Parts: sequence; C-alpha cells; structure tokens
Amino acid sequence: MEAFSDGVIAILITVMVLELHIPEGTSWAALHQDVPILLTYVLSFVNLGIYWNNHHHMLSATDRVTGGILWANLHLLFWLSLIPVTTGWMGENHFATVPTAAYGTVLLAAGCAYYVLQSLIIRTQGQDSVLAAAVGTDVKGKLSPALYSAGIALSLADRWLGVAAYVVVALMWLVPDRRVERTVAARGEG
Repeated sequence: MEAFSDGVIAILITVMVLELHIPEGTSWAALHQDVPILLTYVLSFVNLGIYWNNHHHMLSATDRVTGGILWANLHLLFWLSLIPVTTGWMGENHFATVPTAAYGTVLLAAGCAYYVLQSLIIRTQGQDSVLAAAVGTDVKGKLSPALYSAGIALSLADRWLGVAAYVVVALMWLVPDRRVERTVAARGEG
C-alpha cells in the first residue's frame, strides 16, 4: 500500500510539472505571465509533499492493513489525484474565484479522506497503538478542515484571502509531523 501510494503521489507531482510551460523569451520578464502558474505549482507541490511525508509516517506505525484501510487509502488518493487539475485551473486563471474555491474544496476533501484513513487505522490497530498515541488530540488535524472551509468561503469573497488560508494550512504542516517518530522512539526506549 505504501509503495503504491508513493508511486501515485510521484506521478501526480510529475503531471503537475509537465503542465508548466516553458517561458517564451530569455529575460526575467518572460516569466511574468507564468507567475500564477508557478505559485500554484509550488503550493500544490508542498501540499503533496506534506501528504506523502505524513502518510509515510502513518503507515510506518501501522501493523496490519485491512480491506477497509485499502479502500480508505484509495479514497485519499482519489482526492489527491484532483490536485493537479485544480492547480492548473487556478493558475491558468490567475486565482479566479471559482477555481480557487474548487482548489480549496479538493484540499478539504483530501484532508477529510486522510482523517478517515487515520481513524480507520487507529480503530483497526487499537486505542493503545503507536498511531493512536502519536495522534493524541490531533489539534492540527482538526484545525486544518476548519481553515480549508474558511478558505473556501473567503475565496468567494476575496480570492486572496482564500489562498492565504490554504497557505496557512500548508505552513502549519510544512515542518514534518514528528509525533509518530517520537512515539515510536519513546516506546522503544520503555
């Protein structure tokens, strides 16, 4: 499951980079018209990297995989697979209102799918599992959907406020989540 997920995320990043256009001309000014596309690529690359990193840590704390966990993982990958589409739509249209809201909707759905996967793994592994201990109260995990929802609503009023909310969530998660690593290390010492 981990190798398959890694492959899908790698393909998604590749699809996004292949959508970048080679600037026409040799000056810095040639990049000017592509700035929105480059910015959406960076934001989406960071988001996919965050999912990949946290997914890897979550699976490293997973002892067994059930059919339900496999389906929940596919559910997550489905939403992640829409990131390149909404990234391109938002970038090509210079952060227009509807594409920016759609981008946030995909991020929200991916966040919810990740939560479902995490919850199913915890339920399967048990409340005394490494992952359950590592997740704890999961403040960032609960705050993220609220910020994505706010970003979607804000983008309908002012697209830049919506984008700002999406960036805030990415910045919250940019530093790799070390809860699983710390919990595994602490249990290994005890």
